[in-house]
Amino acid sequence: MDTLSLPERRIVYARLVRGYADTASQGRQLETQWTWLMAAHVVGQHDAGMHLDSHRRMLALAQQAKDWKEVAGQVVRIALLPLGHLLRRIPMGNIGRATVPITREMQPPETVQVLIDWATLATKLPK
Repeated sequence: MDTLSLPERRIVYARLVRGYADTASQGRQLETQWTWLMAAHVVGQHDAGMHLDSHRRMLALAQQAKDWKEVAGQVVRIALLPLGHLLRRIPMGNIGRATVPITREMQPPETVQVLIDWATLATKLPK
């Protein structure tokens, strides 16, 4: 995924956000919605705008689910996001949830990676 240009990354991010929106509008399970947002976060976290957008969406989902621990975690992440970008301290692969430390680099879970790979594939196919 590191081989994506910024325009390609934006396309992949948009596909993942659209997938999240589709699952939310269809009333899919909460975990499915989180998986789409985590994938979007992994793809968008190295661009401040997409990174903020992914946490804004995570905060809204946490509020909707009345998951107050996740709400608090998202508020902290949103507050620290500008500093992380300023210092260039963004951990690769971090899924953006309050269930993992903010600074932990990680391999995304398989379900998240599958969505990223799916969304990335179309940007790599010949036109």
